[in-house]
Amino acid sequence: MIANPNTQIENRRWDKTRWPNFSQFEMACSHCGEVYQWPEFMDRLQYARALATRPFRIHSAHRCSLHNARIGGAPLSQHLKLAVDIGLAGHDPHVLYQACKTAGFKGFGFYQTFLHIDLGRRRSWYGNIKAKQLWQIS
Repeated sequence: MIANPNTQIENRRWDKTRWPNFSQFEMACSHCGEVYQWPEFMDRLQYARALATRPFRIHSAHRCSLHNARIGGAPLSQHLKLAVDIGLAGHDPHVLYQACKTAGFKGFGFYQTFLHIDLGRRRSWYGNIKAKQLWQIS
């Protein structure tokens, strides 16, 4: 784990009993392994997972600023703290969205292959026109 004074680095062990469906590794920056542990976020993510009753495949979670810049992430991306992109494989998109909304997530990015969720301000967006068609609520 790389220490960064601008993030909430958690030096304690990952609480496997509190968040049994997620690992510290999958929530860390895939570039450097930096961890931003945010218990409220993880509690809500665990609750959403329980509501969805299906495993979550996390495509991206925390990103260090260098990794975020290299992949073209938004300069003020919630991933710089903690946000997750959950793969849609094996999920009904609307059930997944409802589980995350019920769990208290506020930011939603709707994409063709994943759902972005975060605890930033209330907002939503579509990755492209095909994503908008996929996510249309009937």
